[in-house]
Amino acid sequence: MNRILKRPWYSLLRGAVRIMLLLFWRIRYLGTENVPSSGPVLILGNHQSYLDPPIIGAGLDRQLCYVARDTLFNNRFFAWLIDSINVMPIKRGTADIGAMKMIIEKLNSGEAVVLFPEATRSCDGNIAEIKPGFGLLAKRSRATVVPAIIDGAFEAWPRHKHLPGLGSINVQYGKPIQPDHVRALSNEEFAAEITTILRQMQSQLRSSLGKPPFPPAKTDKAIANTPPTI
Repeated sequence: MNRILKRPWYSLLRGAVRIMLLLFWRIRYLGTENVPSSGPVLILGNHQSYLDPPIIGAGLDRQLCYVARDTLFNNRFFAWLIDSINVMPIKRGTADIGAMKMIIEKLNSGEAVVLFPEATRSCDGNIAEIKPGFGLLAKRSRATVVPAIIDGAFEAWPRHKHLPGLGSINVQYGKPIQPDHVRALSNEEFAAEITTILRQMQSQLRSSLGKPPFPPAKTDKAIANTPPTI
């Protein structure tokens, strides 16, 4: 799609998604002021369901870029659709250097990119331990990092169900992490910090909603050192 047409098209679809999320899941957004309105931003969210990318994007006025596994581009029409809303392909199970360069280029050009560093949807609602690797994207681009928590999407559409159900979904965008702080940390330290921040945010959000915490995860999933996908 022509770049001139992409912006109004994205805005149109974002508005439609917002209406759908309000009707079916009573979506509520918190902390949207924490997301810079311009400049490179890397939004790192927990991954609960297939709904997560549109959930994250619909709450913000600025356009976002997303990453999806390359097999989703096999269907010509669907490939056109997701490309029209700024979705980039990535190969799963391998270090896709081309995709990493593409993400860094987007950030260096001042765009906002959404990644789900758990790399796969949660099996139990908990946030898996994030492994180092993706922190390189933030360091090389000097992007502001914004953690984001989605709550309620796991109950609405857990990975073992084929179709979503009704429910209530809340999204909280956390305090931004400045580029200088990110660059001062090693990849391991940054991954550990993001894991802690996301887990604390999830616990605090669920507590504020009167929800019990998720049962402790049996094991932390090993996450590949590649850019996460939807």
